[in-house]
Amino acid sequence: MKRLVVIPLIAALGLAGCASTNEPGAEGQSNNTAAGAILGGIIGGIIANNTGDQSTGKSAAGILAGAAIGGAIGNSMDEKERKIREIAAERDAKALEVQRLREDLLRVSVSSEASFAFNSSTLKPEFKPTLNKVASVLRDDPKVLITIIGFTDSIGSETYNLALSKRRATATANYLISQGVPTRQIVTDGVGEAEPRASNATAEGRAQNRRVEIYLRQT
Repeated sequence: MKRLVVIPLIAALGLAGCASTNEPGAEGQSNNTAAGAILGGIIGGIIANNTGDQSTGKSAAGILAGAAIGGAIGNSMDEKERKIREIAAERDAKALEVQRLREDLLRVSVSSEASFAFNSSTLKPEFKPTLNKVASVLRDDPKVLITIIGFTDSIGSETYNLALSKRRATATANYLISQGVPTRQIVTDGVGEAEPRASNATAEGRAQNRRVEIYLRQT
């Protein structure tokens, strides 16, 4: 399993602006596809400019090609978002949270209460059918890159929490791989208690902090 430095990665994933569509629906999907096309068009124009080709026709061709690529990326991610939101709707609202961070980037937050027993990195049997469905969305797309990151609350030592977060990320990845998602498309890491979502001073806050996040980036 490949390793990565998490904080720079998340910062990089967040660049180029956010196109957040927290509510599912056709309008949100169309907006994301359009945003992808616009971004692709800009990229195509830059490519055409930087290659030294100043002719109007070829610059336009570069813009159109970039728009087509960006539109395809946005459309593909729209479809994944729709399907994963349908999977999430079948469970408790806090078990699986889906957020569109950018036209090419989706975050799926998995509650550790739903997926792991206390102080364990073994997936709960009752959560596996949900991961089976997520795997079915991912396994046939060689252009989706999957980053899985584990997080914990602050109870226990930093060293122990860091190790636990990594084990849980790896367990999640291994299960997706067992369901046919290619190993080469997945990287994992854990940050322990380092990046809390909420205050660790309350039981509710600690529950929010215990999670696994799956980032899907369409290329």
